[in-house]
Amino acid sequence: MLSKFEIMYERPYLKDIKSRIEEPRRFIQVIMGPRQVGKTTLVNQLTDAYGYPFHFATADAVPAAGGAWLEQQWEAARLMFEQRAAPEFLLVIDEIQKIQNWSETVKLLWDTDSREQRNIKVILLGSSRLLLQQGLTESLAGRFETSYLGHWSFAEMRDAFGWDAPTYCWFGAYPGAATLIDDENRWKRYVHDSLIETSISRDILMLTRVDKPALMKRLFELGYVYSGKIVAYTKMLGQLVDAGNTTTLAHYLGLLNTAGLLSGLEKYDSKLVRKRSSSPKFQVHNTALISAQRDEQFDEIRQQPDEWGHIVESAIGAHLINGAFTDGWQLSYWREGGYEVDFVLERRGRVIGVEVKSGNTQTGINMPAFRKAVAPDKMLLVGKSGIPWEEFLTINPSDLF
Repeated sequence: MLSKFEIMYERPYLKDIKSRIEEPRRFIQVIMGPRQVGKTTLVNQLTDAYGYPFHFATADAVPAAGGAWLEQQWEAARLMFEQRAAPEFLLVIDEIQKIQNWSETVKLLWDTDSREQRNIKVILLGSSRLLLQQGLTESLAGRFETSYLGHWSFAEMRDAFGWDAPTYCWFGAYPGAATLIDDENRWKRYVHDSLIETSISRDILMLTRVDKPALMKRLFELGYVYSGKIVAYTKMLGQLVDAGNTTTLAHYLGLLNTAGLLSGLEKYDSKLVRKRSSSPKFQVHNTALISAQRDEQFDEIRQQPDEWGHIVESAIGAHLINGAFTDGWQLSYWREGGYEVDFVLERRGRVIGVEVKSGNTQTGINMPAFRKAVAPDKMLLVGKSGIPWEEFLTINPSDLF
């Protein structure tokens, strides 16, 4: 059940989606993003303000939903459109990726409406970015626009729930769990059982071939423990039972990334081959994925400077990776010899280095080496002697370019 805060709060994405729906029928609107970031809530807010009839259907509760089910929903929309005699109609299909061969069916139905001049506009929602992108590029080229809804930012959680920056760093960015944080053990159980396990089992294992599901789950556990750390694939092979080879691990890490859970950032290098062969830097998309699986409570972790610094640095990384997914720029790290820069942002030939110093050590000793090797357009130090980390979490990373 949605809280009143989720229903009332409007994410910035809503304005863009409204604008697109108000335009003449031209493209299918595809909204993708991790579970529990408010995709359905956003569409409900949209339809509440929509001045014409609409039909909302979800494949989430339909076992083995196939093309026939999708055709039935589309025909229902056509019938309602004709009966209401409205100038336009909106059809919304949620969890579209769970429908077998959905892209081919959508293409046929959309093209038929276009040919017969039915003014039925369409929004498709999905939580599996990988499967959506595959279907879109295979069958629907030239017929769609995408919007990626990432995890909530600190500014959004602050405005919706009144959180401060430390609360956001520990409890992360799941709005549906926000009202549970006063009972932290209950909050942890909810995040683990309803969000983490559901995302892995329903958005990856049920929809994608995974030969070793236990290995992928163990890889995720390793990743949240080492979030913010560079871990060589050879080291992972030594810590994971039945790990197979590095190709398998890289594939599973890619699946976790598309589900909005865990990313393996690549090393920044002008040579693409070296970048792709680099050791990944683990980075969670949401710090709730770390804290929900740790034994410490919020008050306890803040009394451990090193561990709290790890949480803060992971929050900075999550902030950046969600910005990269949403706005389409590249995020990586840099390391040469004994020097390392935490994050490298790239867009249209511009390069920005970001070094995070959340503890007492505030010297950016890595930046001169980075400047000499890369010649970046901008270098930023996040910490006491640079941009305070609390302030950095309020900045839209795209504004840095």
